[in-house]
Amino acid sequence: MRAGTIVLSLLLAVGVNVAHGTESAAVDRRVDRLLKQMTLEEKVGQLTQYSAESKATGPVAIESNVRDGIRSGRVGSVFSVVGTNSTRQYQELALQSRLKIPLLFGMDVIHGYKTTFPIPLAEVASWDLEAIQRSARVAATEAAAGGIHWTFAPMVDIARDPRWGRVMEGAGEDTYLASRVAAARVKGFQGRQLGDADAVMACVKHFAGYGAAVGGRDYNSVDMSERMLWETYLPPFKAALDAGASTFMTSFNDLNGVPATGNSHLLRDILKGKWGFTGFVVSDWRSVDEMVDHGYAADNKDAARIALNAGVDMDMQSGVYQGNLVQLVREKKVKLADVDDAVRRILRKKFELGLFEDPYKFSDAERERQALNNPEHRKAARDIAAKSIVLLKNDGAVLPLSKSVRKLALIGPMIKQGVENHGFWSVTVPGVDYAHQAVSTWDGIAAKLGKDTTLLYAKGSDIDGEDRSGFAEAVRVASEADAVVIEVGERWDASGESRSRANPTLPGGQEDLIKAIVATGKPVVVMINAGRPLVFDWVADHAPAILYTWWLGSEAGNAVADVLFGDVNPSAKLPMTFPRSVGQIPIYYNHFNTGRPAPTPTTTEWVSGYIDLVNLPRFPFGFGLSYTTFRYDDLRLDRETLRGNDKLQVRMTLTNTGKAAGEEVVQLYLRDRVASVVRPVKELKGFQKVALAPGETRTVEFTIDKESLSFFNSALRWDAEPGEFDLMVGASSDDIRLRSSFQYVR
Repeated sequence: MRAGTIVLSLLLAVGVNVAHGTESAAVDRRVDRLLKQMTLEEKVGQLTQYSAESKATGPVAIESNVRDGIRSGRVGSVFSVVGTNSTRQYQELALQSRLKIPLLFGMDVIHGYKTTFPIPLAEVASWDLEAIQRSARVAATEAAAGGIHWTFAPMVDIARDPRWGRVMEGAGEDTYLASRVAAARVKGFQGRQLGDADAVMACVKHFAGYGAAVGGRDYNSVDMSERMLWETYLPPFKAALDAGASTFMTSFNDLNGVPATGNSHLLRDILKGKWGFTGFVVSDWRSVDEMVDHGYAADNKDAARIALNAGVDMDMQSGVYQGNLVQLVREKKVKLADVDDAVRRILRKKFELGLFEDPYKFSDAERERQALNNPEHRKAARDIAAKSIVLLKNDGAVLPLSKSVRKLALIGPMIKQGVENHGFWSVTVPGVDYAHQAVSTWDGIAAKLGKDTTLLYAKGSDIDGEDRSGFAEAVRVASEADAVVIEVGERWDASGESRSRANPTLPGGQEDLIKAIVATGKPVVVMINAGRPLVFDWVADHAPAILYTWWLGSEAGNAVADVLFGDVNPSAKLPMTFPRSVGQIPIYYNHFNTGRPAPTPTTTEWVSGYIDLVNLPRFPFGFGLSYTTFRYDDLRLDRETLRGNDKLQVRMTLTNTGKAAGEEVVQLYLRDRVASVVRPVKELKGFQKVALAPGETRTVEFTIDKESLSFFNSALRWDAEPGEFDLMVGASSDDIRLRSSFQYVR
């Protein structure tokens, strides 16, 4: 680059920074001017959020008339208002208030708005950060066109217990992968900048530790060391903050005896203090007044005091700020300065969104019509859905199926389901026929195949229940076919909030249905639709081919057909470990070693293992097959010793040794052999998704630096300690193909 070009680039960069700083300062001045005009009651109103009366997502609110509260300036935000017509009507109420401060409209846009994408956990199985960001981008474009300013996503809780139904909302068990996904989703939701017509504010949740709820029971207590909190559970939140996240949401759980909504250590010391977060914090649904049930607050007034003092800026749904903060300030139990700080944070976002210039900016009916009918959005949904399907087994190369198959039996309670494909947390947009909006497997396969293939159908069983009266018909249909596809799993609402399952196995008689079909001896493909890892050990042992199809959204059936018949080669890898038995839970790959580790999968005596079960998981973290094969070769490190802040380059060659084009997720793991605190047996520190044609070879590169080796020591200091490190490259956490080691020296 020439010197003049460099100088020009620097001037442009400085100009952008100065412009941004000037704009930010101007917003702050406007916020301050408005704040000086506000009464204490109006300030408290900005800290109050309610659900639209007909769209509650939890226990009914105590506010009897949200509309009157909006007119009088006692409500700052409303959520679950859907569509430009409705948001415009609510905003008109806000503009009847004395200061005409516009409302913020929030919504649980978790995996799509009108266009439903795969549930978040399924998307993470793609290990495709660009596709994940694009999914959030489409969701934001549609939601913003529908009048929404703010989505309560992404959920970045680390989850190692599939009994917890909310695993479907997150990124799985690994901190590194979850951190990369958190940043991608924030960037997707917020786009180029807040204020653009296709951007919504992200809300990072749930701060913090929610995924470690005892027993996998939703809303339950969490107890962990401070080091575990910092090393495993907080990094995805920090990654989301660094990506520019506008808001954070507290969690329902207590953390080491202190409810997260009243936890000043989390909110003031870490989030707003050490991390310097300048956005605002909202409670989860009624988690402020629920501190009374926790036994941490004496009553609602006490709960309001605790939450505001701890750093919660907006009270979602409980109404205790509105009912108590004015008196608490007058009694000097809450500082007016803290109230003002909370109001500033919220008003700043309203200014950044451009709502004071145009309160109806996001209530444009024509833009809504165009965005919600953009065919490119369905294409994006089909792409990420196919990329999210995990091939768990393919004995005898049953898959891909031939498009010239003469008779294909489609069996199971999910085969003709459309609405089930949406999964938990799907948005209901007015005027959309959700019973038919999502493509069923039946329709997807029928559209894929020609007239020469006869499709046979039998439901076989219900999703739930023990009725086996349909088994005989299913067996008869399977016996007539050349190949069989059987689709089973959970109902769409069996995984999600308040959906903990003590025994997360295939519900009802579905496993017995699979046994009956497998017994026919026909080539059988089992597809499992679920929002979490399920236990299906018999099926894993006996079914010839298994696809984990999660809940894939609007384009589910088309994406499934693409994979079944080989138009898309599956490339997904599991973001969570799948157990063999419920008794193994919680189970995760990056556990600590013990003084008596199990040296083999079957060793049971005097080691840390079960005497009645193989110690290995059913399917490990990072596992997923392809219709082709890949060879890992020639691992090279550019140095044997990494010093200080230098970087170590890692190279290896990947070759597609099969007959089909495919993508492989190459995973790099490290192990710190000896440290001042026990380190995991391996930790994911890098991955690349590589597309190769048959016979093609490519060099894959990774960079290791001090940050890759660092951890929180017993003094909670983030640092890398000198010593020897094992380096592993493989196709999953349990399928390590290449190994090496290196030294780190300060």
